[in-house]
Formats: sequence, structure tokens, C-alpha cells
Amino acid sequence: MRLDIRSPNDAGGADVARAGQASPMAVTDFPTKIAVVVRDDLAAWQRLNVTAFLISGITAGGGEPVVGAPYVDADGVRYLPMLRQPVLVFETGASKLRTVHRRALDRDATMAIYTSDLFATGHDDANRAAVRRVATADLDLVGLALGGPHKVADAVIRGLRRHP
Repeated sequence: MRLDIRSPNDAGGADVARAGQASPMAVTDFPTKIAVVVRDDLAAWQRLNVTAFLISGITAGGGEPVVGAPYVDADGVRYLPMLRQPVLVFETGASKLRTVHRRALDRDATMAIYTSDLFATGHDDANRAAVRRVATADLDLVGLALGGPHKVADAVIRGLRRHP
């Protein structure tokens, strides 16, 4: 399933909001939700690392509708575009993370995963090989990210607490 994120300001794929005209937007202003869930027993650097890798998966899987236009400062220096909408970050224990994974699978949610084995690999090919070696039910998940319609995302992340 491909993640289709459009901002409420989209009109035929173009941003209507311009610098100085946009008003603050809430998560509920978007037709979709992006959430990251990390295991609560990870070190701080691991939580950040896992979150970054998982969001890269959401971004790569979503294509152009997921990211906005590049940023440009007042001096004309260009910066890379970022996600169009907020990302919610949650934490939970290993058991609940497996439940969240199962819920996401049951709902065919767009998902990226990070397993404990990936901390020991050194590159992308090794990461994919590490995941491929393990059956779905046996994955030692340390995090996952999902994106999709609010109703689906809310059902998957139900009962989780926000990361502090």
C-alpha cells in the first residue's frame, strides 16, 4: 500500500499556503496520520536512530505527496524538503510493540520496521538480509512507523503513550 499524504492546503498537488499566510495546523487537519513507535527499553541514541531510519522509510515509501517543497531562507539558500505533516512518536514495551505490529499487518497499513538485528549491521543490504532471515512472528522489533488514514492509524496505535 502506498502512503498518500496531502495537506489540507493542496489544490491539485500544489501548496496554496505561502510563507506568512499559513496558519498553524494540527495533526487532525490532515487526512492521514504518521506515527513512530519505539521500544521503551532502548538507549536514547537508539531511539533517535530508530526513529530517523523509520521515518526515512515512510518518506521513501510515500514519494512526492509525502514531502513538501524545498525550503529557502531569506538569502536564497536552499534546503531539502521535509514531511508535510507532523509525526507522532510513541513508546511501548516489546510485547505491546508486537501487538501494534500485528494490528498494522491486519489492517494492511503502510509500515516500516526496525529490528534489534539492525543495530549490528553496517549497511542497507545487510539490514534487508537480517530482516529476511526472520519469520514475521519472530521479528525482534524495536520500532515501527506507519502512515495512513486516521481511522487505520488510530486503531493500530490505540492505547500507546506519547514518547516523553
